Amino acid sequence: MAETAVCLGTFTAVKTLWEVRIHKINEELQKEKEFRQRLLLVWEERAALAKLKEKVVNEGGRAILRIEEEEWKTLPSCLLKLIHLQEWQLHRTSLQKIPQFIGRFHSLVVLDLSRNSIESVPKEIGQLTSLQELLLSYNRIKSVPKEISNCVSLERLELAVNRNICDLPPQLSDLKKLSHIDLCMNQFTAIPSALLNMPNLEWLDMGGNKLQELPDAIERMENLHTLWLQRNEINSLPETIGNMKNLSTLVLSNNKLKGIPACMKDMTNLRFVNFRDNPLELEITLPPCENTEEEEQQEMFGIDFMHMYIQESLKKTGSVESCTSGSPPVMNSN
Repeated sequence: MAETAVCLGTFTAVKTLWEVRIHKINEELQKEKEFRQRLLLVWEERAALAKLKEKVVNEGGRAILRIEEEEWKTLPSCLLKLIHLQEWQLHRTSLQKIPQFIGRFHSLVVLDLSRNSIESVPKEIGQLTSLQELLLSYNRIKSVPKEISNCVSLERLELAVNRNICDLPPQLSDLKKLSHIDLCMNQFTAIPSALLNMPNLEWLDMGGNKLQELPDAIERMENLHTLWLQRNEINSLPETIGNMKNLSTLVLSNNKLKGIPACMKDMTNLRFVNFRDNPLELEITLPPCENTEEEEQQEMFGIDFMHMYIQESLKKTGSVESCTSGSPPVMNSN
């Protein structure tokens, strides 16, 4: 019995010793694996940084990161080594996410990430107080963060063809320098109040949305000179549109308009109008032009057509209507 007990004790001791040794070996193997992974990560980051540096060009005194048609679904943290960059131009890279460290690039003037697969905009973007252009068209963005209102230098905002954006945060009206906005081909059913409260807005494209009407308050965008509203569902124009004295380009093709407000005859700055493909009530034929060049201009701008339509509409009603009386006349395109 004593010999059996000694053998069992020896076996247990040996087993324990081997288990300790195996555990230590496993720990060493794990440490070695982690060390190799860290080395690989360092090597990959160095390689990525070297590749990124090759994409930096200097144009017009700006350091620009330009990547076209290369796959960069994510951006590595080593990009922070290029904190001096003033422009990002990343197109067709399959980028899925704007990194949260974007807020540390305080020198950025232009952030152009058009034609990627971005689904959201991080709130850290509001830290870019020097940013003048934010170009995010042709992505998959669904909402716009209110923090963009902190980009106090922003002059140009493009969110076209994201297809799912339906509103803008009201805080964006704080962007006093913002003059150019492209929101075409999204899901807007009304002009956002933020836009109506931007007195310095000059250029707006909301074509290809689901707008059914324009608000009376549209006249508050008093500096607007270009307004694109093609391919919507607009069925009437407010009489207040006649108060937009700086408007020079107005595109309303492919809507559901049945008339043109008489007050539009007094919009003397209008140089280009387009009312094509609307179910207008009156059929207007313009007098023949003396030469082909005049005919092409007449077809393109539609100014003559607009004035004749208003004139015929007023004749039909038997009165010289003002913008503030009766229902507005309609307009049709050739």
